[in-house]
Amino acid sequence: MDKKNIEWSELGFGYIETGKRYVSTYKDGKWDEGALISDPMITMSECACVLQYAQTIFEGLKAYTTEDGRIVTFRPDLNAQRFADSARRMEMPVLPEEQFVESIRQVVRANADYVPPYGTGATLYVRPYMFGINPVIGVKPAAEFQYRAFTTPVGPYFKGGAKPITIKVSDFDRAAPCGTGNIKAGLNYAMSLHAIVEAHEEGFDENMYLDPKTRTKVEETGGANFLFITKDGKVVTPKSNSILPSVTRRSLMYVAKEYLGLETEEREVYFDELSEFAECGLCGTAAVISPVGKINDHGREICLPSGMEEMGPVTKKLYDTLTGIQMGRIEAPEGWICEIM
Repeated sequence: MDKKNIEWSELGFGYIETGKRYVSTYKDGKWDEGALISDPMITMSECACVLQYAQTIFEGLKAYTTEDGRIVTFRPDLNAQRFADSARRMEMPVLPEEQFVESIRQVVRANADYVPPYGTGATLYVRPYMFGINPVIGVKPAAEFQYRAFTTPVGPYFKGGAKPITIKVSDFDRAAPCGTGNIKAGLNYAMSLHAIVEAHEEGFDENMYLDPKTRTKVEETGGANFLFITKDGKVVTPKSNSILPSVTRRSLMYVAKEYLGLETEEREVYFDELSEFAECGLCGTAAVISPVGKINDHGREICLPSGMEEMGPVTKKLYDTLTGIQMGRIEAPEGWICEIM
């Protein structure tokens, strides 16, 4: 199979249109079988529910070329489960999980010529999403929905290696105490746009959001979960009902315990204990782990002992092990790797 003539090493993290996308429609109480189409454009009413009341959810995962030349995806069953949970919370019909996984297989296979070669640092990003498409003017859920999944080749999130970033403690909340923080709804990310623009204008890379109820506990950033390493090597991640359950974070916690023999703990992490940690990272699909070197609390700097030059040693081991599993260099736990072709 010939690959597209793309400078893979020059790719950024942006959208490039590929040949096929998967589409399935929910109407009259049921999903159709779904199909691959070529047209990237969507036509809908000006009064479509998604445009009026933001009834939309999404997922994000990647397809990789492994060291031995296979094209695979990483734990799409967990994305399917989370997508179903998001749909239930947003009063949307649940796409059967097996259809979700099959849609990923089909769309990656159909765009296999856009899957970057092994060793380039690039991958094929897959974006499944669903939205209410029929006209709705009164505040109520849509009755008709469209599910789609498209792909786009993306470069490594960090060119030249992952350098530690500086983040700020946000004065905004990313989710309400009993809101939608634990699902992947578009509205959550809309809520964070002003905050991230403000952070960038002030010279910071990201925001740290505290719990919306007491603002004493660490939650997450606009698009990633936190991972902390204690000074004695324990891996700690915040626990909260308003945190999105990251597939990457769950995988890293397993890797820490089962592959690296580290102690792990999911618990409430209080803001006033941050200075006690040795390392900090943001984990998610795009970058796997983004190391954090400094946290700015309204002018007061909390400097992690791991510093601003490179990933901390434990974070680096976690990163190398998980990416090794994804790329086929390290044997994966059963069921983690979904082979496409």
